[in-house]
Amino acid sequence: MFLSKPDESKEFFTNERCHILEILDNHNSNKPFSIARARVEPGITTAWHRLSDIVEYYYILSGIGFMEIGEEEGFNVGKNDIITIPASFAQRVQNTGEEDLIFLAICNPPFTDANYEDLENV
Repeated sequence: MFLSKPDESKEFFTNERCHILEILDNHNSNKPFSIARARVEPGITTAWHRLSDIVEYYYILSGIGFMEIGEEEGFNVGKNDIITIPASFAQRVQNTGEEDLIFLAICNPPFTDANYEDLENV
């Protein structure tokens, strides 16, 4: 199939405090990566977490935020920014705007629950 469209009704809320819509994942593809749309509501900071053995890229579609990765100083992010999160680095993002912060989360290799580590509830 050359065209697929995500089903908006399948968006779900996570313990990470954001909404996720899986666009391309291990369950419907044999691609070497996965793509999800993440939506963080105004004033919300996602949970500290890391993905072992997965490099993650955020492509900001809309909104503004403040990104923290590992021990490095945090930085502001906005539309059309691309953020690279190395494998096993702690990360979180805060929506500092008044509208939803929406971004694509692209994982290589594909995201799996087994690679996700919650760093707040350990």
